[in-house]
Amino acid sequence: MRKETFLTKEKAEEIAAQFPTPFHVYDEKGIRDNLTAIKKAFAWNKGFREYFAVKANPNPFLIRIMKEYGCGCDCSSYTELMLAERLSLPGEAIMFSSNDTPAEEYAYALKLGAVINLDDLTHIDFLEKICGAEGFPKTISCRFNPGGLFEMSNGIMDNPGDSKYGMTKDQLFEAFRILKTKGVEHFGIHAFLASNTVTNEYYPKLAGILFSLAKDISETLNVHISFINLSGGVGIAYQPGQEANDILEIGKGVEEQYRSILEPAGMGDVAIYTEMGRFVTGPYGALVTRAIHEKHIYKEYIGCDACAVNLMRPAMYGAYHHITVLGKENAPCDHVYDVTGSLCENNDKFAIDRSLPEIGIGDLLYIHDAGAHGYAMGYNYNGKLKCAEILLKQDGSFEMIRRAETPADYFATFDCFPEFKDLG
Repeated sequence: MRKETFLTKEKAEEIAAQFPTPFHVYDEKGIRDNLTAIKKAFAWNKGFREYFAVKANPNPFLIRIMKEYGCGCDCSSYTELMLAERLSLPGEAIMFSSNDTPAEEYAYALKLGAVINLDDLTHIDFLEKICGAEGFPKTISCRFNPGGLFEMSNGIMDNPGDSKYGMTKDQLFEAFRILKTKGVEHFGIHAFLASNTVTNEYYPKLAGILFSLAKDISETLNVHISFINLSGGVGIAYQPGQEANDILEIGKGVEEQYRSILEPAGMGDVAIYTEMGRFVTGPYGALVTRAIHEKHIYKEYIGCDACAVNLMRPAMYGAYHHITVLGKENAPCDHVYDVTGSLCENNDKFAIDRSLPEIGIGDLLYIHDAGAHGYAMGYNYNGKLKCAEILLKQDGSFEMIRRAETPADYFATFDCFPEFKDLG
């Protein structure tokens, strides 16, 4: 089956003439249209904000676009906090959600005025030592883990009970009770129960759980629940023919839970936050690579100039990413290939036993849905260098928004050795 591309063969060749393959390319129009739809879906909630998960795609140019739509950043490390600061995001637009957190990262988050999302009950004492005489910030969030299995009617299931994140229900109550005695005035609840769900039911079901929990906490402890963060988990249709999520239907489902649970409890001022990194950018990015080798042994192989360094999800998870041979969209898929990279690891494969049109040396392959957890998960194994990132603008022009790495970048951390200083 086909999946539509946002890039033609002609445009890809035009880009490749200036920025050699492989490269990641992003569709500005697609991202902007999606951000508009997200805002519309949650417009019923006055305090709504999407905190883009920086881990999904830490490109400042793309995050600057999101900032135009009122998005904040969900950060999980010191350098992600630095990125948010350099983009001039105010503290309330930065959510710091981390685990096993070093003291210096909490200190930096406090300095920025970021909203801290505590992952564990023991982190209260840990954070208090860092806060010092100034005391806790007036607003703090805590992460909830309900344990057990989280199963939905359509068969999607994840296992919060096997997850390292968040607190039990009893711990969450205890955390809010302690934080209230420490002077915290406004509380948030955060939870992530399932990943990459392709269903309109996930957010509404999660919302019902968190809204009921917030109601119980508010009534029991007499604390003000300022916001509820539904986190991520809203997925994308990686498989051809798979029905994509409808964000307007998702927003409507969350609204129904809000009006039936929170508003009757006098909690109609609770803001709804999301962290939809994958959903925001995933379908609007692609990895473009060129076929440079073919191999005929026990199987048929096509070797590309990209490898798992550029997109590691297939190697790491066995994840499916659809592949279009640009210029052959209507050709019959009558050849079966393993599509591979050049790493010295046998799992460096973008596709296994994939039916595709006949691929010739020099053909451009468009690997779909690489806009989130694509470039971001890159690494330098085998001395491989990460590729450039390109933005396809709304007017059809294109711009490099991150250059490709060079050997000088790879050897930069060896600058204590004189013989490596001039490499690159």
